[in-house]
Amino acid sequence: MNKLYLGGIVITAAMLGATYVTVGYQKGGLNGDIVNMLAIAGAVALVIITVFVVIKYVRQMQTDTATGELADESWDGIGEYKNPVPMGWAIIFIATMIWGMWYYLVGYPVNAYSQIGEYNEDVAAHDVKFEKQYADIKGDRLVDMGESVYLVECVACHGLNADGNNEIDAADLNRRISAKSVKYVINHGSNNKLLGTETPMPDRNGLMNANNNYAPITDAEIDAVAEYVANGMKGTKGADVFAGTCAMCHGTDGKGIEFTAPNIAQWDETLVVNVLNNGKIGAIAEMPAMSRLNSKQKEALAAYVMSLKEGE
Repeated sequence: MNKLYLGGIVITAAMLGATYVTVGYQKGGLNGDIVNMLAIAGAVALVIITVFVVIKYVRQMQTDTATGELADESWDGIGEYKNPVPMGWAIIFIATMIWGMWYYLVGYPVNAYSQIGEYNEDVAAHDVKFEKQYADIKGDRLVDMGESVYLVECVACHGLNADGNNEIDAADLNRRISAKSVKYVINHGSNNKLLGTETPMPDRNGLMNANNNYAPITDAEIDAVAEYVANGMKGTKGADVFAGTCAMCHGTDGKGIEFTAPNIAQWDETLVVNVLNNGKIGAIAEMPAMSRLNSKQKEALAAYVMSLKEGE
């Protein structure tokens, strides 16, 4: 027997054997599931067809010679034959296009039933029921709910103590903002919809001073104002920079101005919910939007974050 055919048989047997062993070690095997059986049938067909096609064309390259009429054009002495598309390839191509349209429109149209669609519908219905059931929860009960949500959704990055694993993986939620985060935003600007809308903060070259003049802030000023903001607007170092550069948007107390800039002095529910809705890009990493949470869960999570106090 030709070595090429023998090698193909050995490879096919090995791949099919590996497939059998893999499925056999799964709990329950195929378990009579038609989807599993179709998947395995497809894998078997794919292995056989692939090996057959490879053998066919390797064998053809070994034995066949080119024939036919050469085209007029040539490249570096290499010509191209005017051979028509093989009938088999043409039929397969057309059949594939027809099957694709059938599958898309009839076999499994985009508006047909799917497990994912059913799951999304069930989640949406549950969210409506959940928000109605817990609509009146306030105070400590809301904070407790927020803690439960935090332990499921946020603890992996922000840590059990909400310190961001010492700000290695995420922000420390025990305080409003760190000096590192302030410096990052001043240097790079921000467009994270912290007000719920597209209200970008310019980078350091686009900041305006108290005289309404664009004056790039220096590294020393950035360091000073970052420490001032991170320290809860306490002390005098950096206060003059804040008053001259930041206060016109964030307010003299740092609590923000509506439609202009967010509160950087303390947490507030609107700010936390906007971060949950839109995500946030910062000095440490990019936080994704928490779209799987419903509005009541976000409200509860905001209440829990606001309940955290530095040092407690």
